[in-house]
Amino acid sequence: MSKDISGSNVMIAFVVGALTGAAVALLVAPASGEETREYLGKRVREGRDKAREAMDQGREYYQQHRDQIVTAVDRGREAFQQARERGEQA
Repeated sequence: MSKDISGSNVMIAFVVGALTGAAVALLVAPASGEETREYLGKRVREGRDKAREAMDQGREYYQQHRDQIVTAVDRGREAFQQARERGEQA
């Protein structure tokens, strides 16, 4: 589960970094409006490609670990059910 959280943190950091980089580029770039738009368009396409790659990696991770995830969820449900039954008997 911690890998899922760190993966989402990486994605959030990537998006924040991309937005910050774009803002700084606009503020300090000595380029014309057309050049700046081309640059930003290129960066957006790169960001979109990286986001797709991260999403594909997430799907692949899920596919590879699906059985383990389902087993862990089932065990958690069973443990909860047993604890609840013991609580009702007490």
